[in-house]
Amino acid sequence: MCKKTIYYLIMYLAVMVLAGCGGVSIGEKPRMNIPRGMRILKLNGMTPVKNQGSGSACWAYAMLAAIETTHISMGDSVHLSPAWAVRALMEDAYMRNVMTKGADRGSAIGMGMTLLNIIRKDGMVPYDSYPDRDGRGAPTGIILNKTRLIAEKAVNARKGPQAYQKALDGMLDDAMGHRPKNVYMYSAQYSPLEFAHSVCRDDEYIGIASCTHHPFGKWFVMETADNWERNSFYNMKIEKMMEIVKKAVSDGKGVCWEGDISENGFNFWKGIADLELPKGKDIQQERQKEIESYKTTDDHCMAIVGLACNASGKTYYIMKNSWGTDNPYGGLMYMSEDYLKMKTMAVFLPRECESGLSTSQPASPYVLSKSR
Repeated sequence: MCKKTIYYLIMYLAVMVLAGCGGVSIGEKPRMNIPRGMRILKLNGMTPVKNQGSGSACWAYAMLAAIETTHISMGDSVHLSPAWAVRALMEDAYMRNVMTKGADRGSAIGMGMTLLNIIRKDGMVPYDSYPDRDGRGAPTGIILNKTRLIAEKAVNARKGPQAYQKALDGMLDDAMGHRPKNVYMYSAQYSPLEFAHSVCRDDEYIGIASCTHHPFGKWFVMETADNWERNSFYNMKIEKMMEIVKKAVSDGKGVCWEGDISENGFNFWKGIADLELPKGKDIQQERQKEIESYKTTDDHCMAIVGLACNASGKTYYIMKNSWGTDNPYGGLMYMSEDYLKMKTMAVFLPRECESGLSTSQPASPYVLSKSR
């Protein structure tokens, strides 16, 4: 899904203002540079910015970051493992590949809802229990190819997925480290499922989109390659979506953003994403034209962790990226409200942020294989 790779992991702070400064503890507001003339309106708690490396697991990093921010804002320090989610997806890819005789070869891409489905089926563990190896995310493309090769051997053997399960486990252990079986906290032992359900309840988060080729006020399955699970999104007008997102961030809730980063105005190295909305145009219709002409594509996920404004009062959203900290703002980015309005494909946020929903989010017709 993600188009760029960042190869360096440095300290969480962009600028060390005091000699001997270390990292940032979980939930602490980071001391950082901000764009010239910009004023911070709201900065929610967050865990350190991570580096997804050459992998395509931004969906896991961003959605977990959103969950973490929600908990931190409530005074509960939570730091979760993207590696656990990636491994669960690889195991699911193996099972699907074998059970379909190679017709379904699995995928490493996903959306915020992919992470939520994994939490529901496979659980979750703290970051310290299963951290990114060498401080960088796993190379999902390489690991998926190796998973497919092992699955091919299992298909040819005609003995079921268990015949090569040990080979799969060994490969994933070598690539990502040994997976913990339990979570230990406060002198108590929890299974990954027990731990996961304590940090994210089933149906706690919903996906929202804004597309005119489906009726507003209804759930629909978004037609994008990353939505291979066929998850449903609640469709609403873009102005309503923007209101909900801004209020959620203002209230300390974590929001996972998914959208287009192919615009010239998106520049990680400068830490800015900006564009000018077409003047005198219906933005809802202009959004739809760009989606249908592939000018707006589903490229990347980030977590929204704050709000800012420039000297002229223009609103910017503070985005927590997962490309490391090697930009002027310690890995954070400032995305203008206009950019968000025009280039958002979907957002994921707590259901309580939209009290007007009369129905629950339909379950995906695709069910991830339950882990062992």
